[in-house]
Amino acid sequence: MESHVLAVSALLSLLPVSELRGAIPYMAANSVPPLFAYFYCVVFNSLVGPFFYIFISTLHRFFIRFRWYSNLFNRFIANARKKIKDKVDRYGYLGIMLFVAVPLPITGAYTGTVGAWVLGMQKRKTIPAVIAGVMISGVIVTLITYLGLETFSFLTKKVNL
Repeated sequence: MESHVLAVSALLSLLPVSELRGAIPYMAANSVPPLFAYFYCVVFNSLVGPFFYIFISTLHRFFIRFRWYSNLFNRFIANARKKIKDKVDRYGYLGIMLFVAVPLPITGAYTGTVGAWVLGMQKRKTIPAVIAGVMISGVIVTLITYLGLETFSFLTKKVNL
């Protein structure tokens, strides 16, 4: 296995646009065995939760001193929490895990971490939920990438037109 394949895959796993949805198919295209691709990409994508949580918390502590940011943030947070309070109360950290687990655009470790942070969820419970979601997403992406979309055909109904 070439070192540039590993480097690009690690970078894709860490980027918010691609995450596992880009890294695992890239490894498959470079003939990397599925088990190695899964574990390698999941490890790198799992780093997003703790590091990004620290990053946004640090940025927030810096910017909260500015009135414009404080006003905007407080209005945004109050509105966001009010809109989804019942769902957060119902699903909590399981909801974060499931949100991260769905390998679609806009879902993933970054969005799950930001959502939990905005909602004031505890870091020590958010990080394991994000990592569990990354692991589930990794299984889904790996299966689809290496076995094809037919892997999940039992979930759909075929319609003849």
